[in-house]
Amino acid sequence: MSELPNCPQCSSSYSYQDGGLLICPECAHEWTTDSNEAAGSDFIVKDANGNLLQDGDTITVIKDLKVKGSSLVVKVGTKVKNIRLVDSDHNIDCKIDGIGAMKLKSEFVKKA
Repeated sequence: MSELPNCPQCSSSYSYQDGGLLICPECAHEWTTDSNEAAGSDFIVKDANGNLLQDGDTITVIKDLKVKGSSLVVKVGTKVKNIRLVDSDHNIDCKIDGIGAMKLKSEFVKKA
């Protein structure tokens, strides 16, 4: 009999496997065997210098960025406060004063 891990949510030892999922009958928590529960569903986003970014950080733009569909440009040194990290082709959602809502790639910013 294979030893199944305890539930990461309630630490119950009565977990069982259903296909690719592990299920806890006590708290109904479901997880996969290859997921790292300590990291959760979080993903890692790093700036141009390799610093770890988090929601709510303040960043600085390190390159002039043209705004698609507009004649506006986000200049080097523009500070952006209270960023939100997203899991898509652009890693950062934010609001820039004078421009509005923007999506930025993390390789064009550094942590302030």
